[in-house]
Amino acid sequence: MAVPQNRQALLDAIRTTYRKLATDLASIPPEYARIATMEGHAQGTYMSVADLVAYLIGWNLLVLKWCNARSSGQPVDFPETGYKWNELGRLAQKFYADQANVAYPELLQQFEQVHGRILSLVEAESDAALYGTPWYEKYTLGRMIQLNTASPYANARGRLRKWKKASGIG
Repeated sequence: MAVPQNRQALLDAIRTTYRKLATDLASIPPEYARIATMEGHAQGTYMSVADLVAYLIGWNLLVLKWCNARSSGQPVDFPETGYKWNELGRLAQKFYADQANVAYPELLQQFEQVHGRILSLVEAESDAALYGTPWYEKYTLGRMIQLNTASPYANARGRLRKWKKASGIG
């Protein structure tokens, strides 16, 4: 999939990758959702399908947090307060822990809801706001959103499909 260069292409990328991933996630029986046999986000770790969903929810919530802070004139701690870009494995572990006690069907609902909030955010922006100027370092707002939604959705789908095949599920 090409890197989106405008609002409509970004919306299409987010919707398409989410829809494909959501279909695959819905095919996972809840009793398999917490089995941590999928390669994790930090080297040498393993995660469950539920952890994968928690990770995606976490990043989507961060995008919303960044945008809310920026729009209200507040500074933004990238990627997250207390974390540096070279600590993303540790941040992934935090996301897993944040949702460790949430039932898989509820995680899927949370993911759907935060996805809707991301779409609303993008729909409210213009092409100029999304792609006209750098927003974080060299990256535009549209690119930052894409890097933390559509791209991880596609990556997650690949991980999930590989795990399903290896596990004999579906």
